[in-house]
Amino acid sequence: MAAVGGILVWVVNICAILLLNLFSTASGDALRINFGYTGPIGPNNWGRLNPTFSACSTGKSQSPINIDSANLVINKNLKPLIMQYNHSEVATLVDNGYNVGIKYGENAGTLVVDGKTYNLKQMHWHSPSEHRLDGIQYAAELHLVHFAEDNSIAVLATLFHIGHPDPLMTKLQNKLNELARDVASQKETQIQLGSIDTHEIRKHTHKYYSYTGSLTTPPCSENVSWHILGKVRSISREQVEALRAPLDSRCKRNARPVQPLNGRQIQMYEVQGNVN
Repeated sequence: MAAVGGILVWVVNICAILLLNLFSTASGDALRINFGYTGPIGPNNWGRLNPTFSACSTGKSQSPINIDSANLVINKNLKPLIMQYNHSEVATLVDNGYNVGIKYGENAGTLVVDGKTYNLKQMHWHSPSEHRLDGIQYAAELHLVHFAEDNSIAVLATLFHIGHPDPLMTKLQNKLNELARDVASQKETQIQLGSIDTHEIRKHTHKYYSYTGSLTTPPCSENVSWHILGKVRSISREQVEALRAPLDSRCKRNARPVQPLNGRQIQMYEVQGNVN
């Protein structure tokens, strides 16, 4: 009985660690276990860095992926994504070491997918992009991470090419510069933004791609609902550099390589007659 009890305690502890790692990564909190994008701690070795990262190596529904337009499934039953983002009074700009993001307080907004409501918890950037369209890797990618009441996750992704400055990034530029200076001088790795209008990150959904995948950073937990907007937005080279400036040297280019589909379908929603 003592042996059985010990095994049960071990199982409970492992489950608790997995849940903590999932919430920490998805909510934008840096994990204490080190990982990066180059060398021995790069993506090819993530699954061996810690037992709770095993899905990074063994998972069959991993992200990101290449979205091949020749193999899309046009699903006429898909509905428009309903984005209801509010004026948030509590927002924090955070250097997670492996990415820069914004953590939100309560009631920052919601994403409704097929009748299910997900609450916006954080957003973060990757450069270059993680997802690819017909093999093309873009300059950057923004992930808006949402949680439902049952702790399931939905991520809304926007791709960016080099061009005109992104309006949201323009408003954050001074704070990003401040964050980079603080990190360089080993000060705080987060800066209070105070009030921020999350309404500005809402994008129209004339077209999007949808599939089931995973977190793109350890622990690479699966069953994440992904929605990648079809319209590629623009960002300036200076803004991309500002996103990279505060990061660990091993994470300046923080894009995980694309993962195999393993039979998964990529579905597409598109409003007829629209090019966006």
